[in-house]
Amino acid sequence: MGGHGGSTDSSTASGTDFDVIVLGGGINGAGIARDCARRGLKVCVVEKNDLAKGASGANTGMIHGGIRYLMYDVHTTKMSCTDSGYIQRIAPHLLFRVPFIVPVMKPQGAGLLQTMMDRLLLEGSEVFFEAYDVYQPLKRGKPHTRLTRDEALALEPGLNPNILGAVTMDEWGIDPFRLVVENAIDAVEHGAVILTWHEVTGFVKGSDGRVEGVDVQDRLTAGATTRRLRAPVVVNATGAWGPRTAAMAGASYQLRPGKGVHIVYSHRISNYGFAITGVDGRQMFLMPHENGSIIGTTDDDYYGDLDHPRATEDEVKYILQAARDVFPGIDQYRMSRTYVGVRPTLFTWAKNEDRLSREHEFYDHEAQGVPGLISVAGGKLAAYRQLAEEVSTEVARRLGNTVACSTHAAPLPGAEGPIDVDGWMKDLPKRHRLAVSRMAYRHGSRSQALLKAVDDDPRQACETCLCEPVCEAEIRGTIQTEVVRRLVDIRRRTRQSMGACGGTRCAVRTSQILLEEANLTAVEQLVELQGAMDARFIGKRPVLEGANLATEELNQAMHFLGGNLGPLFRAARLLADDAGGRAAIGIGAPADAPATRDVDGIVHHRTQATAIVVAPIPGDRP
Repeated sequence: MGGHGGSTDSSTASGTDFDVIVLGGGINGAGIARDCARRGLKVCVVEKNDLAKGASGANTGMIHGGIRYLMYDVHTTKMSCTDSGYIQRIAPHLLFRVPFIVPVMKPQGAGLLQTMMDRLLLEGSEVFFEAYDVYQPLKRGKPHTRLTRDEALALEPGLNPNILGAVTMDEWGIDPFRLVVENAIDAVEHGAVILTWHEVTGFVKGSDGRVEGVDVQDRLTAGATTRRLRAPVVVNATGAWGPRTAAMAGASYQLRPGKGVHIVYSHRISNYGFAITGVDGRQMFLMPHENGSIIGTTDDDYYGDLDHPRATEDEVKYILQAARDVFPGIDQYRMSRTYVGVRPTLFTWAKNEDRLSREHEFYDHEAQGVPGLISVAGGKLAAYRQLAEEVSTEVARRLGNTVACSTHAAPLPGAEGPIDVDGWMKDLPKRHRLAVSRMAYRHGSRSQALLKAVDDDPRQACETCLCEPVCEAEIRGTIQTEVVRRLVDIRRRTRQSMGACGGTRCAVRTSQILLEEANLTAVEQLVELQGAMDARFIGKRPVLEGANLATEELNQAMHFLGGNLGPLFRAARLLADDAGGRAAIGIGAPADAPATRDVDGIVHHRTQATAIVVAPIPGDRP
């Protein structure tokens, strides 16, 4: 259903020989698939959920230079700034500049000594940002500016007046879901097969122990049989799940999974972002992002259920405490929801989480008796393209492919042509301008093709999601062309239901469109609708208080009382449970799902996997 060239249909891949199988549909997996496919390799991506379901979609949404790492990981800062420049070149429609104010707080004290300390703090801040300015040109960033106290408060009166001054910087915001999806679409358009909602059930090995492929099963199709995919190279890019995936093949490596929690506001708090500091010294951000605002992120070692991480009320209070110190009025704004990601951070013993490297590595498991398997560890969104190039170059070398990397210069889908919102609006009522503008941000020049559906059926100009907004033509086009299989997949690609109403006004209509475009049964539609509502509630639960609680009560009442969906949901679940398939997997764990360490079955070798060393990527190529 949907997708380019049957890219979500495992029957097209059954028994097929590929050059490389990539496990994991996050930014690293999608980036590797795109790079390999553009080199002419036959690629298959297997993802057990949806694209960008894990940390790739649950981050701060910035292609930033990593100023926080400048004090202890300078190479990561340089690498992030360099790759940020490449990402701006290949996906300019997805990026937006975020101006930041970094306030220098006035410490407690008095007298001449305190005056000297104040001056040292201001001078020290400026020296630090002068060091960051060295890397700013790599990402088209602006040099810092030092602000007096009065200048900072004039720009943002909501700042804590107890400041000495401030320093400015800027970073680049991005929709991480779109970045992953557009890498995946480009891979498909160069011959790749992408199987979402397919789970690896085992590795295929030769008599010498070499990995030769994987067995996969479609999680959404009732009674689906296991299908075998073969390839001489398998890349494990499953993020925090990586050690668990490697263990299925009899290999091992270590990570320090780190839990990151964000709070989302459905509206702008300020047009500026702010660097804030937690009570433990961790740096976080309060920043505008697309139509709303984000505060985060935390960073804590995580031993819980990787499939169902959730925020706690304590973590919300920790983040708000940090925000309140810089922006005292934060409690006047209504929180919308939370989201959680688990970083696949490189393993190091006896280091605070905040000091762990954001570098990436990848490992050859041949020394552990598992040749043919490469595992990817670490990395960050801003440097995904470089990681993908390094892994793909190694894969190409093993396969005798000499085609050079082109991902630093070749535009992503939507960046191939001009964006002309004024031209596209000529035959549409002015009231649709915002929806078309937001579509142009997400789909770039390809928005024109989506809008052609409105010429044939003017009703498709209607907005199904008023908060974002999203029109029906975009929803239908996304289902048809962007590897969509579930209702929650649409949310990640269009931001449908991410706004203030949280799906109250749009979830039912969108599920009807999915039924029509994907040929679902009525039972499957209801299962999808309930699953999407359950998934949204998990993110909302830690912030349900005051007006936010009242909004959720209205949401529940509209669906379960006004729409009488309660009995329908229960009946649909019973029918679907009997049939198996999509109902059996659910969408998210209950909000009180217990945390488990999940260490059973992990293989621990005395022999370590071998870190693969790659040649440096040229920094001056066109």
